[in-house]
Amino acid sequence: MLQRTPEGRLLLTVSELSPLEFVLREFESPVIQAGLLFFNGLREVDLRCRGFGHHIAALLASSGKAQMCKGGSANLAKALVAAVTESGGEILLNTTPKKILIENNRAVGIQTADGSIIKARHFIASGLNPRQTFLDLIDENHLPHEWREKARQFKFNQIAPLFALNLNLNAPPQYAAAQANPHLAKAFMVILGLEHVSQFTDIIRAHETGGIPPTVMWGTCPTLFDPTQAPPDHHTAFMWEKLPYHLHGDAQNWDRERETHAQQMLNLWTEYAPNLKDAVLDSFTQTPLDTERTLHNMHEGDLLIGAFTNNQIGHNRPFPGAGHYRAHINSLYLCGSSSHPGGNITGLPGYNCAQTLLADLNIISRPAASSTHTPTQTPPPASTP
Repeated sequence: MLQRTPEGRLLLTVSELSPLEFVLREFESPVIQAGLLFFNGLREVDLRCRGFGHHIAALLASSGKAQMCKGGSANLAKALVAAVTESGGEILLNTTPKKILIENNRAVGIQTADGSIIKARHFIASGLNPRQTFLDLIDENHLPHEWREKARQFKFNQIAPLFALNLNLNAPPQYAAAQANPHLAKAFMVILGLEHVSQFTDIIRAHETGGIPPTVMWGTCPTLFDPTQAPPDHHTAFMWEKLPYHLHGDAQNWDRERETHAQQMLNLWTEYAPNLKDAVLDSFTQTPLDTERTLHNMHEGDLLIGAFTNNQIGHNRPFPGAGHYRAHINSLYLCGSSSHPGGNITGLPGYNCAQTLLADLNIISRPAASSTHTPTQTPPPASTP
């Protein structure tokens, strides 16, 4: 259908490119090139990956922009918990799944690490990554060799891990550049250290070798937009930087290097916002290793839980044969960011999985704002820009 119109043919042609090829072809200014590729990187797409030439244009055309949760991100988690409990559900904390129980090629329950058995009335939905779901939790004799191999070969995003520097402040960052450009004082997101498109080569090389490139970081001061996130007349701010999980060949090195690198980030930040020298009350960091320790399905700190490569996108995510949110085993479903359309706080993988579940269980979903969906007319999987 796309080939029938000039616009469609243009989209197909552009899509064959990598984001890097697209930007270098369409834009001349190194600063603009760098900025566009930075936004591409925020969505964790490798700028060298062919097949994503349309990605940056899609991001710019999207009506969805950067957002924040009032009261802090923890409020979103609390709201989700409330939605579950108010519907009669229960959330078990500090509970480690050990095995998915299979009977007659049907998922019937879960065994936890302490030996407890949780029976499933209708289905099990896993938000874990494919290696955990298919290799760690399912006995080998219940899954075809082909599926196990695909799960074993699932690729994680090498350039996704983040290092975070979080500050408690007695005043918001005051950027020197705002003197000439006052609107910068209310910028929702600030990027520091990005000067030229060639820096992306250094960042990619650092992730491949375990080194630390010259700092390029981005972040915000949430309390400028939501004062409830700090006491009166106080503020919070953070900066993120893409850094390798295997620091100098071993992720454990982060425990030794975290404070040194945090100080380097703060020094650079202070060059742009000199008042930070006297404004910082306290700080804390989170390394790529900390991310994995806290959220085990984010293997090696991969925030999107799976690379966006040509064999792990769309209906092939997490891998060919599992892209419809159903596992090879009956009553076992996939609802996490390893499924289409991937990570970021969208809820879309879970929403898509829910539509599949409603159809399979012959349950009529609640009417949408403008239409009613029946089990035989479930909406197509949602996608992100």
